[in-house]
Amino acid sequence: MRQARVGVERGFASSCPIRVVLLVALLPTLLATSCKKPQSERLTPAKIHAITRELANAARSAAPAGTQIRTGLQASEKNPGTPDSLDITLAKAPSDSVEKSDSAKIQRALSAVATRHGLTEETSEGSEAVLFFYLRSGVRTHEIQIHLGVAGAEQRQGSSAAQKGAKLAIILDDLGNDPHVAQEIFDMPYPLTISVLPNHEHSQEIAREAESRGYQVMLHLPMQAVAAEKPEAQELRPGMPTREVSRLVNRFLQDIPGAVGVNNHQGSEATSNPALMRELMPLLRDHHLFYIDSRTTAATVAYETAQSSRVPSAFRNVPFLDDVTEVGAVRKQLELALRGAREKGEAVAIGHPHPATLQALREVLPNAQTEGVHLAFASELVH
Repeated sequence: MRQARVGVERGFASSCPIRVVLLVALLPTLLATSCKKPQSERLTPAKIHAITRELANAARSAAPAGTQIRTGLQASEKNPGTPDSLDITLAKAPSDSVEKSDSAKIQRALSAVATRHGLTEETSEGSEAVLFFYLRSGVRTHEIQIHLGVAGAEQRQGSSAAQKGAKLAIILDDLGNDPHVAQEIFDMPYPLTISVLPNHEHSQEIAREAESRGYQVMLHLPMQAVAAEKPEAQELRPGMPTREVSRLVNRFLQDIPGAVGVNNHQGSEATSNPALMRELMPLLRDHHLFYIDSRTTAATVAYETAQSSRVPSAFRNVPFLDDVTEVGAVRKQLELALRGAREKGEAVAIGHPHPATLQALREVLPNAQTEGVHLAFASELVH
């Protein structure tokens, strides 16, 4: 028995050097495998846009009152390597040290978001703005500018200054029924904002496709109109209990994935009701959404209520593009919108996916830049 045990021990001892040699030989491979870093996940335009919205929300939380924050969702499959942009203008502070402190606070908030998403920073300071970039695997995903000491009123004054930075946002309403019409919009290489009705056959499909292609998506929120207009099956109405308003808004948002803002569908009765607007705007603020008042009635209080509720907002300030659905008529309205942008500095126009409207857009928009107007997403014009 003792001899057998000794034989086993000797056998084990004789095999040990072989095992050690094998482990030593395999050690570099094992270490290389365990230490190999996973490849960075490619950021799709939709993911870049989602990070941009997080950055904008972080900036709003850190910024002092009066700060203007504009986002540009420019990344798209058609323009690989084009980063999203975040333009932050601080209201004029009482001293340089306060301005720099506010800027540093915003940068720290942005850095926290960037770090969470594995982005690195590349900084470049200019004389009039702090300029820096976020990158993933050496590719720029975001361009950030922080303008110091510029009051909001000063920024918008003067027609000549307005013309240099003239911007036009075009919102196309009432999407949700026809994916072929949506495809015609997606074939146009311009930063158009798509506003999608909830609870329609292709609402989710169109919203997802628009976001994936780099277009901005809004919820076209159904609201009660005057009696002559056909209502949606579900819509916000004056007198609704707060709980019902919240339930409907949440349900509509679930149906429009990727929505970053809201504008009213119809709503001449609803948007002129102060109580309903006071119920709505805090909900939009809690969801970090902006609001565009379509101004379907001169009696609207929606924009004013959004402003007082601290919801980033704007309103249609040029005529509707296609009250007359003929190419020539829409073309004239587009020219008026371009002129309005040059005169006011900023303009928000609203149209619909009619064949005449889409044809007029194809004819007029290629000349917008040469006419001194920069086409922008709706989010870039909210204040």
